[in-house]
Amino acid sequence: MTDYPAVEWAVSPSRVDYEAAVAFMERRVRAIRDTGAPELVWLLEHPPLYTAGTSAKPEDLKDATRFPVYEAGRGGQYTYHGPGQRVAYVMLDVSKRGKDVRDFVAKLEAWVIAALDAFNVTGEIRDGRVGVWVDRTQPGGPMREDKIAAIGLRLKRWVSFHGISLNVEPDLSHFGGITPCGISQDGLGVTSLVDLGLPVTMDDADEALKQAFREIFLSDLVDVPAPLSEVQAS
Repeated sequence: MTDYPAVEWAVSPSRVDYEAAVAFMERRVRAIRDTGAPELVWLLEHPPLYTAGTSAKPEDLKDATRFPVYEAGRGGQYTYHGPGQRVAYVMLDVSKRGKDVRDFVAKLEAWVIAALDAFNVTGEIRDGRVGVWVDRTQPGGPMREDKIAAIGLRLKRWVSFHGISLNVEPDLSHFGGITPCGISQDGLGVTSLVDLGLPVTMDDADEALKQAFREIFLSDLVDVPAPLSEVQAS
């Protein structure tokens, strides 16, 4: 039925400390590479925070005192994580999945787009703009496109970590402390499923992501307990 071994799938029921999550991912990446531990997709929410990718520009951090700021070590620029946003950390062995980074990123984009399709939302990618976008331009009106999902990736010895973040119902004003992903062009903004007028819950989004992952990554999924239950932050 599938082309690859089963992937573990975990969902944290409460917010997870960012630094603890990154430390866990580092350990799991080593275990996947060194001891053959199962691949893992981990869904969670963080408390409000900003992260700086390897291409982040200091001027894009507009308010350094609003929320904690972390150096993420992933690709990309500044982004926001917080309640109402589904973060999916993706720990997969890319060396066994084609060993093609461009193709892998394209699959992450296709995964988000397929999940959005479950809610009749058309997600699109744009040259020069990372992530997944929704065209909200009205007939005869000025161009308006809003980002609904961010993608930031790191590979260590061909094992991926970090991943995607999908805006389900975050406080969109929290993005105001940064220039999200360095995008400041007129007509570009940030949206969420609920901002689009859709009564989507986090559980709804999780199920759509789960079904779409099977379709795009050609892997069965095995539900496992969430990591780090002892350090989850309220």
